[in-house]
Amino acid sequence: MAKFGKWISAGLGWAFFGPIGGILGFAIGSMFDGAEQRPITDKTGTTTGGYAMSLLVLVAAVMKADGKVLKSELDYVKKYFIQSFGSDAASEAMIMLRDILKQQIPLNDVSRQIKQNVDYSGRLQLLHFLFGIAAADGVIHPFELKTIEIISKNLGISQNDYNSIKSMFYDDVDSSYKILNIDKTASNEEIKKAYRKMAIKYHPDKVSYLGKEFQEKANEKFQKVNEAYEKIKKERGFV
Repeated sequence: MAKFGKWISAGLGWAFFGPIGGILGFAIGSMFDGAEQRPITDKTGTTTGGYAMSLLVLVAAVMKADGKVLKSELDYVKKYFIQSFGSDAASEAMIMLRDILKQQIPLNDVSRQIKQNVDYSGRLQLLHFLFGIAAADGVIHPFELKTIEIISKNLGISQNDYNSIKSMFYDDVDSSYKILNIDKTASNEEIKKAYRKMAIKYHPDKVSYLGKEFQEKANEKFQKVNEAYEKIKKERGFV
């Protein structure tokens, strides 16, 4: 189990049960080299392992949405897992992903299970990653967008936060304002206040409990907030 040990040794927790556990099936068991190392089946708390497995299931749902799985999408996922966990773990993650892609995914049930067990900051990070997957080929397909919308609603993400993260992947004249959840007619002081609020909401420390791998990835959202704020400041000429 050396390759996947960093995830599984942390325990699958709640993800071992319910619809997610049913999708993962025996694929998890096949990853273990020795009987002395087994997934923790305690439902309490969110672990890195449970979070990673949940991410793979949602990723599969988005990739299947437009009826085809593109190499660019697979490459995006693999690159992410290589950066986060190393090449060996990434290879095993891709094997598991390909197995999940062959299955029917009860999207509503899976999303609700995640909502019940992952805090809001963790769910925001999942949403950000799913948009990244959809945009990996340069275009977010309408079916992919619809799937992400369904996931977001079942995850309990507010419409404002959904629009904020979505705008990080759509470059238009108002995207910077949308990222900060502020109207373009807002005053400079209102923009400063909105920036401080979003910077706190998207700060990587919010998901530190998931481990440095996911915390480092969360920094991308945080950077988008900073970039949006700097762009608005430059346009308006305030400091």
